[in-house]
Amino acid sequence: MKEFSVSFKEKFRRLDFVVLFCALGMTALSLITLAGAANELGTRYVTVQALASVLGICAMLIIAFLDYDKIVSKYSKWFYALAVVLMIAVVLFGEGEKGNKNWLRIPGIPFDIQPSEYCKFLVIITFSHHIKRVQGEINKIKNVLALAVHAGVICGLILLTGDLGSALVYFFVIAVMLLVGGLSIWYFIAVAAVVVLASPLLWEMLSTKQQDRIIYGFWPEGDPQYIGFQALRSRAAIAAGGFLGSGWRGGTQYTSIPFGYTDFIFAILAEKFGFFGCFTYIVLMSIMVFRLLWIARVARKDYGAYMCAGVAAVFIAQTLENIGMCLAMLPVIGITLPFMSYGGSSMLSMYLLVGLVQSIKSHNKKYFFEREKA
Repeated sequence: MKEFSVSFKEKFRRLDFVVLFCALGMTALSLITLAGAANELGTRYVTVQALASVLGICAMLIIAFLDYDKIVSKYSKWFYALAVVLMIAVVLFGEGEKGNKNWLRIPGIPFDIQPSEYCKFLVIITFSHHIKRVQGEINKIKNVLALAVHAGVICGLILLTGDLGSALVYFFVIAVMLLVGGLSIWYFIAVAAVVVLASPLLWEMLSTKQQDRIIYGFWPEGDPQYIGFQALRSRAAIAAGGFLGSGWRGGTQYTSIPFGYTDFIFAILAEKFGFFGCFTYIVLMSIMVFRLLWIARVARKDYGAYMCAGVAAVFIAQTLENIGMCLAMLPVIGITLPFMSYGGSSMLSMYLLVGLVQSIKSHNKKYFFEREKA
């Protein structure tokens, strides 16, 4: 009855337009950047990105108008089962390059999907609900172990696909959600101590190739023709952009970056629009993150706040890592830049996360006769 009392206009009015504006602004930057590089890359990338953006916006609005509390409370276990099944399918049937199996080809669908992108949405939902269930007793060993298993199954499956970059994002998101959920800082210190003590043994377990990727990831000049090539070419493109850039159709350095339209689109943005273009993206992303944290602070449900924190963590981790890669300061691990990098799975997953936040914001107010449960 209370759902019928809220009109479509009222639901739309309850959206957070700051978050929406930032998402649309970054998406516009992506489309403008890809269109400016169409002479070198082709128009296909612009078309696919535009279609993915429209689909993402529609999905965001659908999710925003649904009551996240009702959906998650009923179907949380099914969401988690779906995430596990998707990642098992990738491990068994996935395709990719350089030893990674990131993509899943489904018969009858004319494009590949990257399940690890969509699982961010599913894991944030289910992990938040799990934290809610153990709220107040989260620091008990049995609950900590249960949460570790919950997260570990997904992260383990992602590591089996060889996608270390996505796994690191998941680790960061889970850590942030646990911290916001009230997990004692001593657990984090204990885990950090174990990792530090075990690091020499873990290093010896890595192959020479893996060790080189880590070493030259932080020092690309040591291997400029292979491991460090993309990062160095990206940094050269960023430097060539200067303050105002070479113009929408200008720039030549970015054309030498392999797959620059995906993981290194920040370098294309920098060369074409200079510091001004990069600053615009960083400002939009920063505003969005701070707004997500504000929505988390005022969320009616505690686990709604955990979800918002998880979404903010995704944006923070991917933005910092991707820009670090483009500046040749961090290893290249295949992390996309939110709302910018080319790719239907990446763009759609970002809007799914925004839709989740919009649902939390839209349903923040109580309906008449609705009472919060203690």
